Amino acid sequence: MRLGRKGWNNVIIFSMLIMIFFLNGWHKQFLGGEDGPKLQPVLPSQSFVLTLSFVDQKIERIGTSWRTTALKENTPVSWDASQQQLAELINRWQTAALLEVNESMVFNPNSPLYVATFELAGERLPWVYLLYKGSGQYYLLEKNSQRVMGLDLETAKQLFPRVDFSKSELH
Repeated sequence: MRLGRKGWNNVIIFSMLIMIFFLNGWHKQFLGGEDGPKLQPVLPSQSFVLTLSFVDQKIERIGTSWRTTALKENTPVSWDASQQQLAELINRWQTAALLEVNESMVFNPNSPLYVATFELAGERLPWVYLLYKGSGQYYLLEKNSQRVMGLDLETAKQLFPRVDFSKSELH
């Protein structure tokens, strides 16, 4: 059996379509690719943090060092943290990678435990992260994209060192 010109055109068209599907990643669906949760960086990769603001304190970059200032009148003038501790806190945020959670209502969205706001170089809008507790663990909601990530108590304490977690211990 020989193919005519029309038959060869169909063979070429279908082979190109198959190549396009494979190159676009459909082969993962057909071959059982992994759809499990993956670690997602909290902040964008290679981000340059200018300021990190909590409810009561603001940590800002001054040249190559950091300084803290109080945002409320009744809080101490400065957080008792050394330059090294401030740099480590910023570094923990920049290197943190958490599992994205697909659950939509695992916590009460109206009662965050704490808020962290980042101003990043090259970004017009600040990055706002809300810390929640619910369903047996802590959650971090990235406000702009509504991305929810799960974190354990130890990681929450590292990212939010000023929060008193003894008041919000999980039951």
